[in-house]
Amino acid sequence: MTQSAREEEWANWLRLAIKGDAQAYSRFLFAVTPYLRAMARRRCSLYGAPLSEAEDVVQEVLLAIHLKRGTWDPARPLGPWLTTLVRNKLIDSLRRRGRQKNVPIDDVSDFLEAADETNEAADRIDTETMLARLKEPQRDIVRSISIEGEGIRETAARLKMTEVAVRVALHRALKSLAALYRSE
Repeated sequence: MTQSAREEEWANWLRLAIKGDAQAYSRFLFAVTPYLRAMARRRCSLYGAPLSEAEDVVQEVLLAIHLKRGTWDPARPLGPWLTTLVRNKLIDSLRRRGRQKNVPIDDVSDFLEAADETNEAADRIDTETMLARLKEPQRDIVRSISIEGEGIRETAARLKMTEVAVRVALHRALKSLAALYRSE
């Protein structure tokens, strides 16, 4: 059977399916799925997408056919409509996933270590800048509890304050820091 004869047979089945013939719709889907799969694989290779993407594209195309079969113009050839669905679903899939490049970690490990050191230094500067805006003992309490990990009890004993006073000062300091951060 030639390509055009096969597409005409599929088109006849889809016309009957649109009119409500469930058997014709089943025949159409069974016959067209391998064609869609082959087309999706070719398109994945063409666009540099992994072949594993092809099956997802086929499933999305089959769903689109089911939902949009009423939009196909029965007077027009079926092949270009199917080709457009495959192309559009593959493009949608590539956009969702984004283009990904795999780079061995060894190739970028030196860069990552340098970036970590730079980020840590910048974070320390940002932290100290924000803490400098607090009054004592709030600055000392935040540094002690939030940065150095000291407990409320130890901080209170060191600053000769009650635990309740340290908690209140910490709460107020964090609230002030949040307001400062939002304003910047």
